[in-house]
Amino acid sequence: MSEVAIDKWNIFIVMFLMSLIMSIQAPIFTPYAVTMGASSVLVGIMLSAAQLANLTGNLIAGPLVDRFGKRVFITLPMFVSGILFMGHGFISDTAGLLVLRTMNGFSLAFLLPAALALLSGYAGNSQQQGKNMAINGILGTIASIIAPLIGGNLGALIGYANTYFVIGAVLIVTFLYTILFLKDRQIIVVKKKNTLQTWSIMSLLARPTLHIVFLTGFAVMYIHGVIVYEVPYLTVEKGLSTVTTGQLFSFMAIGTLLSLSLFFIHRFDAIKRLIVGLFGMCMVLFAIFNDLVALQLLLLLMGFCLGVIMPAMAIAVTDEVSREGHGRAFGLMSAIYSLGMILGTFVTGIIREMISPYFIAFLIGMLVLAFIGYLKLHVPQSTHSKVY
Repeated sequence: MSEVAIDKWNIFIVMFLMSLIMSIQAPIFTPYAVTMGASSVLVGIMLSAAQLANLTGNLIAGPLVDRFGKRVFITLPMFVSGILFMGHGFISDTAGLLVLRTMNGFSLAFLLPAALALLSGYAGNSQQQGKNMAINGILGTIASIIAPLIGGNLGALIGYANTYFVIGAVLIVTFLYTILFLKDRQIIVVKKKNTLQTWSIMSLLARPTLHIVFLTGFAVMYIHGVIVYEVPYLTVEKGLSTVTTGQLFSFMAIGTLLSLSLFFIHRFDAIKRLIVGLFGMCMVLFAIFNDLVALQLLLLLMGFCLGVIMPAMAIAVTDEVSREGHGRAFGLMSAIYSLGMILGTFVTGIIREMISPYFIAFLIGMLVLAFIGYLKLHVPQSTHSKVY
């Protein structure tokens, strides 16, 4: 195996470990907050505050990643986040939990744009990009399958506070791995002087294709925010254990793994995959709030649709934006994700006693689909203006 291939697999390993560690807390945060006296509205505020901090960090991260390199914005936030996760185990009130959750959201904001930008540098064309993103998606999904089970069982066996100690310790070990093995190697690309393009937030927002990508990303993350809130809350409403809610998240991850394993899907246009995947998620939401099928099967289908969308999102961005703008583009995309999660969790905490959050998420998804259809009809098909 070549040195470049080894470096690329080190990125895959680090991103796998990141996904594993972050997903472990999914089934335990909500019941942990409730044990401290947090109401459903306060839980929504906590989740939203963390995503708001994450959004702010995403916007800051993009230009810094492009300017100073990717590696430092993977290693340093990972160490800080490890300390903050350990801090979760020491606090005993909701105010402290809110502060730590918000600080952690900001520190983690730098990880995803930097890691995706670093990985994108190991592809010379769209086909290689698709393969890399698919591999990363499969590994991340495998982590998402086993992590909620680990988190749910740890929460039941050693308690919520001790589980956060474990999460923090493993994250610091991963930080040490990145220090030793992760390299900021990039494929050298020859650029013509007369075709260089300066990427800014405004220039990215001006591109019609990215409008579709960002709208889809917002809707998907809003839906995901509803699920992240509602599924763990079953431990409070129905007295289920964290083991059971961890299993529900794993069903969703298995569905994602199934779709990512269908490599022929990557032959289809990325924008069409976004539209089909979002429509599928809306249909699943319709089935959930009407209680048509078992929740396990519906979350499996939701995960399948998510697996169709997420790699297509990254490919659509790298097809539209030249390599020197990847940090800003992925930072902006991550900020859109955070915005969707903010509204998804916050609105859910407020309205869940009055109306089904799944129904509101269904309406938002369908509205976004309608707007995307409008854009597709009124924006002429043009060749990509990406510059290498």
